[in-house]
Amino acid sequence: MAVHYLIIIFLSLCLLQIFISPTLSLPMCTDSRAPFTPKTPLAFCSYNQSSCCDSAQDSDIRKQFESMNVSSKDCASLLKSILCSQCDPFSAELFTIATSRRQIPVLCTSTSSSQANQSTNNFCKTVWDSCQNVPITNSPFSPLLQGQAPPPANTTTKLTDIWPSSSAFCTITGEPSTNGSACFNGEKATFNTTANNANNVPKGMCLERIGNESYIDMAAFNNGSNQAFFANQKGQIWLATIPEPGSGGSLHIDDSNPYLDLTDEVHFDTATGLMSITIHPNFSRNGRFFASFNCDKSDRPGCAGRCACNSDVNCDPSKLERDSGVQPCQYQAVVAEYNTIPSVSTVETRRIFTMGLPYTGHHGGQILFGPDDGYLYFMMGDGGGVGDPQNFSQNKRSLLGKIMRLDVDNIPSEKDITRLALWGNYSIPRDNPYTKDNELLPEIWALGLRNPWRCSFDSERSLYFMCGDIGQDDYEEVNLIIKDGNYGWRLYEGPGRFSPSQTPGGNSSKDSINPIFPVTGYSHYDLNKKEGSASITGGLFYRSNTDPCMYGSYIYADLYATAMWAAAETPKDSGNFTSSKIPFTCASDSPLPCSTVPGSTLPSLGYIFSFGHDNNKDVYLLTSSGVYRIVAPSRCNYACAIEKTTSPNQQSSSSPLSANMLKGSIKNLSVLFVSTFAFLFICLNY
Repeated sequence: MAVHYLIIIFLSLCLLQIFISPTLSLPMCTDSRAPFTPKTPLAFCSYNQSSCCDSAQDSDIRKQFESMNVSSKDCASLLKSILCSQCDPFSAELFTIATSRRQIPVLCTSTSSSQANQSTNNFCKTVWDSCQNVPITNSPFSPLLQGQAPPPANTTTKLTDIWPSSSAFCTITGEPSTNGSACFNGEKATFNTTANNANNVPKGMCLERIGNESYIDMAAFNNGSNQAFFANQKGQIWLATIPEPGSGGSLHIDDSNPYLDLTDEVHFDTATGLMSITIHPNFSRNGRFFASFNCDKSDRPGCAGRCACNSDVNCDPSKLERDSGVQPCQYQAVVAEYNTIPSVSTVETRRIFTMGLPYTGHHGGQILFGPDDGYLYFMMGDGGGVGDPQNFSQNKRSLLGKIMRLDVDNIPSEKDITRLALWGNYSIPRDNPYTKDNELLPEIWALGLRNPWRCSFDSERSLYFMCGDIGQDDYEEVNLIIKDGNYGWRLYEGPGRFSPSQTPGGNSSKDSINPIFPVTGYSHYDLNKKEGSASITGGLFYRSNTDPCMYGSYIYADLYATAMWAAAETPKDSGNFTSSKIPFTCASDSPLPCSTVPGSTLPSLGYIFSFGHDNNKDVYLLTSSGVYRIVAPSRCNYACAIEKTTSPNQQSSSSPLSANMLKGSIKNLSVLFVSTFAFLFICLNY
């Protein structure tokens, strides 16, 4: 019976490994926070440069180890390394937190395809051979690993009391890491950063133009249809029908009949307006629609909220200079909710968030829902000014320069909003980072950003949360956002140190933070030595099979639309990205004619404001000259050896294998002109 039982377990685990894809291999702790450098060196575990443990946790691990009373030096050394693996920067992967949190890390049992220096280390068998007959008090290898009741405290057991053989032991505690996931081999986890021999590198991006108008954001109607919401910076939102790829059709939209018209609420100017839209994950049932925009309290007194420059952050708004003639905190950052069931109403159902802005720029404004947790993520810039003069981004009592995470499903009472000093109608998720750092405002998920412009979750790996962050003097960056991550601004711009010209709000010491550097990005003058660049427009992971050679690449662009990049992760799930500029052009059979940049073969996109995707995961570029869709590369004569293996309309699977002139009315051109320069002023550094 015992043998049959072990065979069943073994076969079940094998099947699970077939159907469960690897989680991720990124530096992340088991509490989903970023690794850090301990302020006090660890005395027991040798994880001091980058660690998931502080000195208190290190002391607890030492006490746990000492309580085991292990007599064998060889076995004790192995057990110490296993206990200390909790401090490993990759402990989230080693302990499989994306599926179910293990008591011990996955022990390497055979060849590993993603980790360096682990190709021949069967660590699990080494542990068995050294510890099988050694008495261990409070053994971490308890029957809990087989789903049995835990033994009483201070019970002493041997491995052979629980498992009859090394193969049985390693079936439960180990994993043959041939699928590229991480496993523990007794040493710090490291990953091979050499590039994959990828055969499916995109040779170019082919576009078709399906809309003439300029939009700032889009959100797919999450009912599986071919509809999506499109919003412009003035505050108008439409529900449009998207044509099938290759059908020759264009975006079907009734310009005269917006789905929502918020122009009476939105202050639309050179650096303000509607910034983002999103719909609730259960929108088709509850009709909850959300918009992020700016209002002017001098025009609409009811829109005013607390000023971001306040005594809590040692800032006095009366001492701030006017910005372009605007008083400090005259403009407000707003997130509002609207009800669309049983009918669409422009009257706010609920004001989720309101905050006065110290300056007119760098207020981010994107909103989106987390795919797993259902919480609302709100991206906020440093508030403006050259070099973040008030040091808002590093101030843990300020919401500027932060990514916030809000619960909009549990609305507190007015009494609780006042008691908790909230900025609107939302609750705080219980696992936000403030629970372990009482200096942080509870809304904060990540900090140290200058002006995050366009973030996205990977539709296949939700832990990959990527943000483009606009630089100042030199570097535009793409950051992989994790809980409690500090992305360095204003101490760092990209990977380099930054020294602000003025510091009226004080400064932070570089030794006081553990910055997370960009996974990719570009320097202004590497892009164009004469003109530099405008600013980054963050993108998304391409998960459509319309262009299978683009599959799995992170696509992003410069606002000026003279360059786009495809960032390949090499190796997969390593967190190491290599970016390549990617050629792009417009298909000759584009439904709407494309113009070209004078003296160039590049399509005249104008400015790239945002990327978006529909329910089929096809990717769209929202530009000042219209709406473009990425289509099959063969339509632009770009080679892709595997294009024939997929259907253009096929929804993406879980496997990466699986020139005419622009026409339009004078009215439309004037709207394009205004919206283009409005957005340009948002993204510029001043």
